[in-house]
Amino acid sequence: MIKNSILSILVLTSFSAFAQNPSNAISVNNVVRDTAKKTDLIDVAKSVFNIKGRPRLKPGEKKVFFSLLPIGANVPGGGRALITSTSAGFYMGERKSTNISNVTFTPYWNLKKRFGLPLRSNLWLNENKWVIQGDTRFLVYPQYTWGLGSGEEKNNMLVDYKYVRFYQSALRRLKPYLYAGVGYNLDYFINVRTPDPGLKAFTGYDIGTEQGENSFSSGVSLNLLYDTRNNDINPMPGSYLNVVVRNNPKFLGSKTAWKSLYIDARKYIKLNTKPHQQNTLAFWSYLWTGLSSDIPYLNLPSIGWDPYNKSGRGVDQNRYRGKGLIYLEAEYRRDITDNGLFGFVVFANATSVTEPENNMFKKLHPAVGSGLRIKFNKTSNTNIGIDYGFSKGYSGFALNLGEAF
Repeated sequence: MIKNSILSILVLTSFSAFAQNPSNAISVNNVVRDTAKKTDLIDVAKSVFNIKGRPRLKPGEKKVFFSLLPIGANVPGGGRALITSTSAGFYMGERKSTNISNVTFTPYWNLKKRFGLPLRSNLWLNENKWVIQGDTRFLVYPQYTWGLGSGEEKNNMLVDYKYVRFYQSALRRLKPYLYAGVGYNLDYFINVRTPDPGLKAFTGYDIGTEQGENSFSSGVSLNLLYDTRNNDINPMPGSYLNVVVRNNPKFLGSKTAWKSLYIDARKYIKLNTKPHQQNTLAFWSYLWTGLSSDIPYLNLPSIGWDPYNKSGRGVDQNRYRGKGLIYLEAEYRRDITDNGLFGFVVFANATSVTEPENNMFKKLHPAVGSGLRIKFNKTSNTNIGIDYGFSKGYSGFALNLGEAF
């Protein structure tokens, strides 16, 4: 029953992404608007410290919009760390016909064993003819696992490893908003270690769980993208559908041959007609499933391990893992102040993973929460997001530059 209901919602969400009429999405949303009436933290800093700004630039004159956030906060997987998140938004073509590109670099260190250097990019070439996506990481990443399926809350094990990721894809526009392309995906988990009795005995899973094992996967992907948004830093009304089929053959170096499918659908609905105010309902769902039986344990679908590590707010990252995972989330976004400096969100999500005994979806795991938004850069529409979420057995804060989805 749960499986059929969730799959129905996912299909309907995906259908709505294609059903939208996007004929004027870029011509309306990509126009360079006058942001003089809006306020961000840069304006506040100039006012407090009496900094005189440069003469106002003409529309399109400034090329790069930086946002920098040095702070201590929670990191994916739990615990606190020193984080420096730098986001750069820029245009690689005419603004009226080209989406804003962005690159995000978020190094963190928890003063102990956890250390990360993630670099992500989403580049829209002139007139949106191509989109180039990248995700490169080096992580020293001890993290708890609860085994496969729903797992018992108090029954977990610390898994220690180093991780290298290199994902790159290039997609060509087939028609407005629709893209297809190929990618290369590399995952390298180094020296995977756990306390006794070991990961294999704890999980009952044979692939990628031997003590001290290196797990290497190298594969190609076929990518399909439909995207009517013009800014993925802070999406406004529009739709998004991303389908990725990944194949990891042994001749490319993979330790075991395996395949997977990832389908990500999102919908954004504006609730008022004022273009400068945030009053939006946002919906997100994804299906992530293995298509073969020899998938290494750490490559299995797991909550919080979506491409941008944004799913499962209010849930401990890695809490639910299985051969298949379905995720649903809804969020309401609203400005608090007319100048857009402050806003808030409320959200609810639910996760379901396949259980190990029969690979069926049986349980839903909900979480809820709310958050504060502070406008850091009004030109790129970048917010500082401070979210608090909770679920059964867990609660925590999440800090981001940009929206969760």
